[in-house]
Amino acid sequence: MKSHRVGTAPTPAALRTAKRRVEDLPADEALKLLGSVELGRIVFTRHALPAVRPVNHLLDAGDIIVRVQDGSTLAALLATQEDAGIVVAYEADAIDPQSHLGWSVVATGYATAVTDPAEIERYASLLQPWAAGTGSGAIRIRPDLVTGFRLREDSP
Repeated sequence: MKSHRVGTAPTPAALRTAKRRVEDLPADEALKLLGSVELGRIVFTRHALPAVRPVNHLLDAGDIIVRVQDGSTLAALLATQEDAGIVVAYEADAIDPQSHLGWSVVATGYATAVTDPAEIERYASLLQPWAAGTGSGAIRIRPDLVTGFRLREDSP
């Protein structure tokens, strides 16, 4: 990643951003967009510091479902959770690398282990792991706060 000194002339990429605007999204639209993609990032606390993991997900009745691998950090965190769960943030986006247009959504809420065997089996069939390993279950994130924005071309 290139850095630029403060006070230097704007780069062509910086000039292009002047033709864009940021539009806040209502929570329901933001959640719908999050459900339209398969990959996101879960943010949680590990050793009192923020940790981020890319994971695949699905949206089920407004909840974000993520599969976990045996022995993974997320599985270990959920094994020690209280009944209320652990606070996490979940972020997904779709931003075109050429035009720099698209959207980004962050959902914050409590993550709990999915414990119903029928639900675990259903999610295992719907969420195939991207890496080798045995799936150990699933996490349900119940979003309490959903925020998002869309990067659009500014009208002339």
